[in-house]
Amino acid sequence: MSSALEHAVSSLGRDALSEAALREHVFPLFKRVLQRSEIYLANHSLGRPLDQTARDVSLALDAWYERMDEAWEPWLKAIEAFRMNVAELIHAPRFDCIVPKTSAGQGLRAILNTFDERGKVVTTAGEFDSIDFILKAYAERGRIDLVTVAADERGEFHVEDVLAAVKQDAVFVVLSMVMFETAQIVGELERLVRTVHSRGGTVLLDLYHAAGALPVDIQTLDADFAVGGSYKYLRGGPGACWLYVHPRHLDGTLRTLDTGWFAKPQPFSFQRAATAELASGGNAFLESTPPVLAFVQARAGLEFTLSVGVDRLRAYSLNRQAILMQALAREGVEAIGARPDRGAFVVVVHPDAARLARALRAQGVLADGRSSYLRLGPDLLNTEEELVQAARQLGKLV
Repeated sequence: MSSALEHAVSSLGRDALSEAALREHVFPLFKRVLQRSEIYLANHSLGRPLDQTARDVSLALDAWYERMDEAWEPWLKAIEAFRMNVAELIHAPRFDCIVPKTSAGQGLRAILNTFDERGKVVTTAGEFDSIDFILKAYAERGRIDLVTVAADERGEFHVEDVLAAVKQDAVFVVLSMVMFETAQIVGELERLVRTVHSRGGTVLLDLYHAAGALPVDIQTLDADFAVGGSYKYLRGGPGACWLYVHPRHLDGTLRTLDTGWFAKPQPFSFQRAATAELASGGNAFLESTPPVLAFVQARAGLEFTLSVGVDRLRAYSLNRQAILMQALAREGVEAIGARPDRGAFVVVVHPDAARLARALRAQGVLADGRSSYLRLGPDLLNTEEELVQAARQLGKLV
């Protein structure tokens, strides 16, 4: 952890976060990105990086220039730190349960590629585009039998409907904890996992809109697998993603075709066995040479999130959402958010949400539209004044 971050977190104390304290102690950690003049409410999409992120990447590049192949020493330490930080974030039982990946989709494919036979997969129509696209591609190639559960009339998804699609079959369930379009937190996930297990199936949870935004205890959930990444709430940009594999699947019996030389017991020995012998534990799910800089890039955001505390970040997120909701209500704009059953952004239902987002951008407010939902994601860098101004701009457009 950088000395600046350590000092900022120490100065914050352990009390609930306040705008005044954040302005004084945390905003200086984000000087570069806060120089931008717009009101940034797409924090649920691409998270804003700390200044330390650029310094971390620069140091990793310096190692390349100055040490050449010896740079692998600090690089491998950075990847191990990434795995340990993510394990702490989601309360994984050990760090090798976390397998570095370049995308959540890559993590999903690693599990799909453990299937020796065509199997039934149950998912929802609310999964992120990449997850949806990959599952459809596997189905079209005859690799899986795909069942997709629709939303109800309010656009929400329910565990009961997923279980109805599962029936009594041993299936692979792929489901988000927080839906990317609406911010709905899907309830009763523990019951879903227990029921699927009782029928001989497995569950992969997409935690991309959960990890870092709200508390996640993967051991309590007991999911077999999970995917996530640093692009959004963890402020790590693209490329630093991960696959979680429960220890019960790390006994060597589950083998994926997504593999490479880093999955060998001693990759740097450069010795070839007669068969593809895999490393023990989670390292068996590693692949070829990793894109090191992506995991270096993610370090500052992960350290920031863990140091401030997800519980406090969640409470402050709900505070910012409530302020935005109140401001929108004064402008006559109906919105959904600031509730315990919602994630880290507010949604406004609109038939042309993408057009509305473009119009807001022209007025200096950055948000985004997904199908019929305008997404507004305030975070701890957004001031109350900004949220009121954004609501006024939106009120003029709807």
